[in-house]
Amino acid sequence: MDLRKIKKLIELLEESELAEIEIHEGEESVRLIRHHAQQAVAQAAPAPVLSPSPQPAASPAPAPANAAPADDDGDEALPPGEILRSPMVGTFYSSPNPESEAFVRVGSTVSAGDTLCLIEAMKMFNQIEAEFSGKVAAILVEDGQPVEFDQPLFVIEKA
Repeated sequence: MDLRKIKKLIELLEESELAEIEIHEGEESVRLIRHHAQQAVAQAAPAPVLSPSPQPAASPAPAPANAAPADDDGDEALPPGEILRSPMVGTFYSSPNPESEAFVRVGSTVSAGDTLCLIEAMKMFNQIEAEFSGKVAAILVEDGQPVEFDQPLFVIEKA
């Protein structure tokens, strides 16, 4: 990737309220993460195309009752397993389009790298993939629901 493009991306990151930007061009990718207000770090990594910072919502959306315990210290209400959290703010979609089957259901067996859901952020659909193999023990959000950064999405029992 051209150094001028990377410098332009850094400038865009500094001028915006984004915390992170990731761009893929062919086999090359660049990920910029803002750790402090004046500092941006560039690194290569495979992941979603764009990760925006939280956007102000027109009206606050209430969190579903089943997601609230995971945000608090009440993890005992969840089935045993590893919690997969949202890497960004956006809208959760369980399938690629309304007419399609969901990527996974409770009880589905997944392998590392399998698509679990999509999160739409700034008109871009980002595939959220399983980080390890296992069985889906719980889906903690509903289709079309807004999600926050680090919000629990799935509980997966490792294989």
